[in-house]
Amino acid sequence: MPKRQASCACGQLGIALEGPLLGTGLCHCLACQRRTGSVFAALAAFAPPYVVTGEARDYVRTGKRGSRARFRFCPVCGTNLFHTEEGGEETMVLVAVGAFADPSFPPPQDSVYDCRRHPWLRLPDGIAVFERDPD
Repeated sequence: MPKRQASCACGQLGIALEGPLLGTGLCHCLACQRRTGSVFAALAAFAPPYVVTGEARDYVRTGKRGSRARFRFCPVCGTNLFHTEEGGEETMVLVAVGAFADPSFPPPQDSVYDCRRHPWLRLPDGIAVFERDPD
């Protein structure tokens, strides 16, 4: 399995991923829009193992159904690099696709919270679309 690397804008915080890519997706929920400063979050899920280098700060957000996501960001440049769901660190890590700085990165397979998608944003053909979170 190829090893992938992602890092923050200043390079202080990084993540090396050795586990397989589980999938890529877009989230249009308002929390992700605010968190990223964009109109959606593009995320890639990876299975462990992964290694974090540098110093990170945490922000924990509790979802509407009680799940808790722990977002890690760089204290120097502020990049929100990756997150895990509390209790799920051993099953996957979600990394911001832009942090790979790789235009050939695999495209998204699904899009969640389509009810919050900006109407001018067009999705790729063939992507699975969910009005809310499918879980």
